[in-house]
Amino acid sequence: MKRFRASLAVAATLALVATGVTACGDDAESGPITLRYSWWGNADRADLMQQAIDLFEEQNPDITVTPSFQEYEAYWQKLTTETAGGNMPDVLQMDFSYLREYADRGVLYDLGEQTGGALVLDDLLDGFDGVGEVDGALYAVPIGGNTWSMFYNPALFEQAAVTIPQTGWTWDEYRDAMATIKDVTGTYGGGNYTGIIYNLEVQLRQEGGALFTEDGQLGFDEQRLTRFWAEGQQLIAQDVVLPVETAIQIKPASLWVDDLAASELGWDNFLTRYAGETDTEIHLGPVPSDDPQESGQYLKPAMLLSAAAGTDHPAAAAELISFMINDPEVGRIFGGNRGLPATNAQRAAAELDGPLATVAEYEETIADQLTKAPPAPPRGAGSIEAAFIRISEQLHYGQISVPEAVDQFFTEAEEILQS
Repeated sequence: MKRFRASLAVAATLALVATGVTACGDDAESGPITLRYSWWGNADRADLMQQAIDLFEEQNPDITVTPSFQEYEAYWQKLTTETAGGNMPDVLQMDFSYLREYADRGVLYDLGEQTGGALVLDDLLDGFDGVGEVDGALYAVPIGGNTWSMFYNPALFEQAAVTIPQTGWTWDEYRDAMATIKDVTGTYGGGNYTGIIYNLEVQLRQEGGALFTEDGQLGFDEQRLTRFWAEGQQLIAQDVVLPVETAIQIKPASLWVDDLAASELGWDNFLTRYAGETDTEIHLGPVPSDDPQESGQYLKPAMLLSAAAGTDHPAAAAELISFMINDPEVGRIFGGNRGLPATNAQRAAAELDGPLATVAEYEETIADQLTKAPPAPPRGAGSIEAAFIRISEQLHYGQISVPEAVDQFFTEAEEILQS
């Protein structure tokens, strides 16, 4: 798909941008500038990041970048302290689930002030249009992303003589396929997808709805969740999905260990992890949908970059962000370390192989089916997801009924959103 391929002209233009041909656009920022840049990751990513920073500083000799990184949990603990003390880094890595929380606190800079100048966004993949916006302001820019997908074992589908996942297949066809696979091969047809909130989200999007509304409330009612969780109970009764006790017992490994099931729904970049757990060939396919015109799939930002509202150098911060998402050499340096790159030029430059190459190819095939990403989730979305997992496990164990599970979820979710 051409949206995933950068022409030589585009790459050349971005190279000019990265070398500083597009100035910061703020005379007050001329002269030596130091930017603090924080992100989460491990030592391997730190090495790659330093290579990218060295390249930026070489091409922008008046800007010095002071890097800082921690593992994920420690990163957010430190950022909380820095934010409370009014000492945020100039440029910081942002998680989509935290974006609205920090934006609502007024501590992030509106990068829209730099768009078209220091910040170039013309080469973002189509699915990333508008990602990072909160209430009309641009508080973050995606670095990379991935999409919700179907993983499946083609050998088991073939053995059971069922059609492999393809565009246009429905949820009923998927459930029938799981039942046939279990009946013919003895292997479970899949995991119980109703224990994962993102499967509810994709169904809601296929119906024209959303997991969360624009104003940060639940985008579905008790009746809709009842129907969703009832689907899972029927699959359990038919004995076609991996039992919850088995799924929990093997954690943190997946159901691909020991070939416990024939399919699973998840973020497409999980393929790298799955390939390390099994020698079985795993393919990627489209998510089932009862509306052939709406897959519900979208590009979810794996990571984003933001600037602090209190930075003394907003244009220079925007220029560093622009460089990190656009420069082809940065794309080559990182490859898929930060998720598949969010711009065409960096995807073209990234040297991907193995599972990551498979994921990139898969995303090309479904590019025209991807729709706009949802708005940044409300504060507490992570706690709501955790509650969904915990309550659905109780339901799948048979400890509570569907009505009890639904009541418990809505009670907890509303408390979280109101806190």
